[in-house]
Amino acid sequence: MSKLVRMVLFMVLLCTLGSCGSNNTLDFDNPDVDLFVKQLKAGTYQTQSPEGFVEVPNFKSEDIPKLLSYSTDLTLIQSFPLPPISPYVGGEIRLGECMLWIVESIRIGDYASLGCHLIRVNADNYEAQYFLTDEEVIDASVHYKRWWENRSYPKTRWSIDPCFDDPLCGTGYQWW
Repeated sequence: MSKLVRMVLFMVLLCTLGSCGSNNTLDFDNPDVDLFVKQLKAGTYQTQSPEGFVEVPNFKSEDIPKLLSYSTDLTLIQSFPLPPISPYVGGEIRLGECMLWIVESIRIGDYASLGCHLIRVNADNYEAQYFLTDEEVIDASVHYKRWWENRSYPKTRWSIDPCFDDPLCGTGYQWW
């Protein structure tokens, strides 16, 4: 009987050490939004692109609803994987703002910006004093959610809207 107990304990130990699978591994080309957010919050995100850079994984349009569900999360994260061409080192940033940055990057098909901050359009420069407040990030999130919802409706000549495909149109916010 003690041999059976030792065998069970050994199996539990192996599962614990081996994590019983790859639940903590994020697939760069087919990422899981929840796992990505969990790793960002824990400061453990290290998934590399095929080029060897730690970058935001290849999220697709299908991921936008899930990304938007985190867009009002104002948790400060220690780092965010900026584009490899970015001259900025990073620093603390709100998780929700990062999720909006990913959505914007999907929308335009390229990096939304080299940093990951929304700023006011009339900013004299790109100092932190021009970054959006928590309330303004929540407002930007509302605009992105409305934009995504409205994309499900057909665009007709009777519903011409100059802001149809620009969530930040008229908000006074832009990406930096």
